[in-house]
Amino acid sequence: MRIFASTLLLLAAIPGAPALAQSACLPGAYAAPDGDFVVLVELPTIPAPGLRYLFRDGRRGATSDANAPLACNADGVTVKGAAWQPIAFRETPANFDSAGTRMTGMLIEPPGVDPKRPLVVMVHGSERSSPIGGLYGYAMAAQGISVFVYDKRGTGGSDGEYTQNFELLGADAAKALDTARGMAAGRYGRAGFFGGSQGGWVAPLAATRTKADFVAVGFGLVASPIEEDREQMISEVRAAGLGKDAESLVTRLSQATASLLLSDFRTGYDALDAVRREMADKPWPAKIEGEYSGAIARMPNEELRRIGAARFDNLELIWDYDAVAALRKLDTPLLWVLAGEDREAPIETTRGALLGLAKDGKPFDVYLFPDTDHGMFEYRTNADGSRSATRITDGYLKLLGDWIKGKARGPYGRSENLTPR
Repeated sequence: MRIFASTLLLLAAIPGAPALAQSACLPGAYAAPDGDFVVLVELPTIPAPGLRYLFRDGRRGATSDANAPLACNADGVTVKGAAWQPIAFRETPANFDSAGTRMTGMLIEPPGVDPKRPLVVMVHGSERSSPIGGLYGYAMAAQGISVFVYDKRGTGGSDGEYTQNFELLGADAAKALDTARGMAAGRYGRAGFFGGSQGGWVAPLAATRTKADFVAVGFGLVASPIEEDREQMISEVRAAGLGKDAESLVTRLSQATASLLLSDFRTGYDALDAVRREMADKPWPAKIEGEYSGAIARMPNEELRRIGAARFDNLELIWDYDAVAALRKLDTPLLWVLAGEDREAPIETTRGALLGLAKDGKPFDVYLFPDTDHGMFEYRTNADGSRSATRITDGYLKLLGDWIKGKARGPYGRSENLTPR
């Protein structure tokens, strides 16, 4: 166990120390008198001594940026002339066993003891980076929530092989919640899951494997990976203004590649060749990606037969996973937050499925943030049509925190509650 509190580097007190040392920041979370906060963490993409900062309103950047909206001092950080104090989290390392695999995690608890404080397990997406010491665990804890983060199997300090098998990942998440409950016994009230992106498949499934009082999901899908691929390609052709014929063509491409994946690359080649012939005289197919169909279409059949499964199907992904069926088994309150312009996980099918389930009486709250892409990022559109993320949209982090604490009232930035009661 250790106490997580940020202090200034002592270099500032050493005679002749460089000016940079006097303004260096250390990782931590810092709170304003009114409850606002900023989290600082190390990232390999930001050269030392710079740190990533993330404010509750979603502003982010590097402390080394010339226009960074904060400065560090001996007592904490200063934002607009006001002193923000370090939050002394209690952090307890953990190991637990799931399906015969040793997993590594960390319980993060805010200061003090509150037997009604919620407890949330952070369920990761497809990334391989460790959430231990990351932004989002501390951003949750800074809002008065106990947080359990753990390394996905085959990553960080956890044993096993990296996989995207939702059933196995759901079992891991369920065991993580059981572990967190035991560690925080007497110091929490309700307990559940938060999952982002791929975690939107895993967190609801985990909640059917162990008792959970809530599930929250950000920018996830209620669609299969095959449907995700198709919707991504349709989103791409719409963004390029290519029309209904192009939408129909990429839909048929997705059907052909789905046949390959579901047959372990044994069948589907005739349909794939037919689509290739239709694409041959068009200038745009080379720019179509989807989740995997674009790359499959550009590989010769002999290579697909030889290495297709190893290249595209080596992570045990359940390609035709029935996400709606998993949600139908769930009677737990659920929050689902949609990114309105999500190119990686287009929301059309997901939105319809969630609203249909809510209409059927499921206790689901669905929010949408307009003009946001995957990760709830606001963005600028570049000259070539690509997007560059600018910030996490205002209101998203606060919505998650308030909803998990059972007191979501809004408004939250520019969000729209699609299931008002």
